Amino acid sequence: MPLPQTGSERSDRLDALRGFAIVWMAVFHFSFDLNHFGWIQQNFYRDPFWTWQRTAIVSLFLFCAGGGQALAMQAGQGARRFWRRWAQVAGCALLVSAGSWVMFPNSWISFGVLHGMAVMLLLLRLGLSRLPNIVLLVLAALAVAAPQGVASALFDTRWTNWVGLVTHKPITEDYVPVLPWLGVMLLGFVVTRARPAVWHGPAPRPLAVLGRWSLSFYMVHQPVLIGALTAAQFFRGA
Repeated sequence: MPLPQTGSERSDRLDALRGFAIVWMAVFHFSFDLNHFGWIQQNFYRDPFWTWQRTAIVSLFLFCAGGGQALAMQAGQGARRFWRRWAQVAGCALLVSAGSWVMFPNSWISFGVLHGMAVMLLLLRLGLSRLPNIVLLVLAALAVAAPQGVASALFDTRWTNWVGLVTHKPITEDYVPVLPWLGVMLLGFVVTRARPAVWHGPAPRPLAVLGRWSLSFYMVHQPVLIGALTAAQFFRGA
């Protein structure tokens, strides 16, 4: 999900953390699909066992995205490379919206994790990254707290709920608004910019490799899982 990196921008440890998040996400989504097909009975929208897992998984992805941007900027990543990779994330976000509209027409994804990541990366790259770490930490805290203290019905529409200051969560299969999630990306950026050495050193190779292809994995894993379960259900009923 975070932008792929190469060369001096690469960190095996950061990739491995992202790879771990990918594996966790795949297990979570497989469980969700089993529930959708009626093979298990779980409440993914209210049961804390599942809702807290989702929060943790999204947090890992956004933390890694912030850390990846810090490494990229320290390595002197040019604007052309950034915009090419940003376009991949934004394009995949549109594909997710289209696919979810086909499968979940009443709760399709208008602003999920890829949509949120695309907007947050713009905010970080085009302005916030120029601020001192202490200021970014304050902004991160304010971003996390804002939805709890400030909310308005003006932000309850599909055209405005991307901000995050909603009075109630919209009916959608994935929702990752700028607030509070920008705070997590800023934290990853600050930690990496202040202590880049934390990402230096060995890491589990399989997870690191998987983390480098996280966006591709994200886009194909659900069609594969759903296709496999559809086939299994067909043969089960045959």
